[in-house]
Formats: sequence, structure tokens, C-alpha cells
Amino acid sequence: MCREDREDREDRWRGWRPAAEEALYGPDGFYRGPAGPAAHFRTSVHASALFARAVARLLCRVDSALGRPARLDFVDMAAGRGELVAGVLDALPADVAARTRAYAVEIAGRPAGLDHRIEWLARPPRGVTGLLFANEWLDNVPVEVAEVDADGVARRVLVRRDGAERLGEPVTGAEADWLARWWPLPAQEGLRAEIGLPRDTAWASVVATLDRGLAVAVDYAHTRESRPPFGTLTGFREGRETARCPTVPATSPPTWPWTRARRRGRPPRGCSVSARRCAPWGSPAHAPRSRSPRATRRHTCAPWRAPVRPPN
Repeated sequence: MCREDREDREDRWRGWRPAAEEALYGPDGFYRGPAGPAAHFRTSVHASALFARAVARLLCRVDSALGRPARLDFVDMAAGRGELVAGVLDALPADVAARTRAYAVEIAGRPAGLDHRIEWLARPPRGVTGLLFANEWLDNVPVEVAEVDADGVARRVLVRRDGAERLGEPVTGAEADWLARWWPLPAQEGLRAEIGLPRDTAWASVVATLDRGLAVAVDYAHTRESRPPFGTLTGFREGRETARCPTVPATSPPTWPWTRARRRGRPPRGCSVSARRCAPWGSPAHAPRSRSPRATRRHTCAPWRAPVRPPN
């Protein structure tokens, strides 16, 4: 890339959603890095084998409700390096494991040494009969950030690669409708929201892959009545909270997990290497959580369940 093109790229203003898409999922994005998310933060999957055992028990309950089909599917959305799906297979009773087809859905490449029974996919399979499990995935779906201007109008927040922000065009159309329903903003300058419409769409698309069985999403959350006034966009890197900046440095791995607001006041506008918005999705809107290994914030499980259909 020539110097002029690089400078033009650095100076480009765009919404947080495309900025996050590039930093998280672009060619050099965080989730494509060799170290994986576990190098920067821990989820329930990394903290204890008990989580995989609990999911395995849930899969067995789904298996029973479906009449023990000849093929039982387990789909792990945003599988990281396959830790959860491998743990679930190991925890299943032998007779259930023998019928289980395990899928890890992840944009990164398949890790070396992963259990050969696990199929590695970039997109969820169709026609699933069994359990689709999305552990801390939805808050990784990038969304736009809106902020109220001096006239009380909600506008899209634009960001440069150095973390500088400015207000863009007013929020209109489906995004404005979503805000009005799920994250209404009073006409007070500086208040922020994350527009969770892309997460609604993403969740609906994966649920549509389920023919029979159960779909569960697990994430931290805040409700419509208790939205943080300045949003939740924060950065983490190597287990520590930082300011936010949609930059993918070549020499050190960036982190873009989204988390709760840093403090009651406005979050810092300085540059960091990581950031991510967790706007609500569906009925109970979901918010990001702290992924720092030292975090002690309470975990909230917010499942959405597709109906379990009885066998024919």
C-alpha cells in the first residue's frame, strides 16, 4: 500500500459497525489471529470444564425430547479454537456421543490437533436436529453507535482508525425504529446507544438453520429499562481494559471484545486496540460484558429457545 493510500485510509471516517468488522474479522482481524481469544480474555468455556459438562447434559435432554434421533447435531457458534465443542464431546455418554455430529462454526482456521469428529465450518450447517449453542457470540456481531446531538437528534457516531470520533448523519429508517423500540434515547446531548438490529438479524439467521431442537444464546445483558446512558463500547487487550480504537496493529494482537461501560460518566475517546458494542437483540436486549480474566461481574444467561418438535 502506497503512503498516500495508507494516509487516506487512516483519515477515513466511518461508522463503528464497518470499523469493527474490519478489526475483528478482516484479513488481519483479531479473531483470525493465531493466539485466539483465550490469549486476551476468558469466558465460561475457558474457566472450567464444568461449563462443557453442563452443555453436554443439556444436549442429552434435547436428545431425549427429540426421541433419540439417529443423528444428533451439536453446533457451537463462534467456536474460538474448539474448546467448548471438544469438551462437550468428551462429556457425553458413549451412546450419545456415537450419534452426535459436532460442528464448530468459526472464521479462523481449524486448530491443529482438534478432535477429528468435529467438523469445522465458516457458516452454520442447515437442517440441524439437536442443539445450536451460541456462547458469547452475539456481542461479537458489530453494530452502529448512536449519540444525541445538541438539538436532541440521534446521530450515527463515525470513527477513524486512530479512535477519534465525530457525529455523522441522523439515524433513520429501520435503525431509528429499532432504537425507539429497544433503546429509546431522551433528547439529552451526549447520551449514547448501540443499534442492535444486526444482532437480531444474525440470531434469526442461525435459528433458521434449526429443523428440530433447541437454540440457546448465552451473553451478558442489560434490559430496556436499565440501559447504560453512554453505551457499553470499551476496549480490552491482553486481559486489561484500554481505551477504544478500531486499529489492527501488525506487531501485537488487538482485542475487540465489547464490555460494559468503564464508569458512570462518558467513556474515554482515546485510542486502544479493541472495542465492541453490545446492543440488545431480540426481546431482552443483550449488552456486552467484561472479558478480563480478573473480572468478577455477575454472569447473566439469556437464552432464546426454538421449540422442540416431537419426532414424527
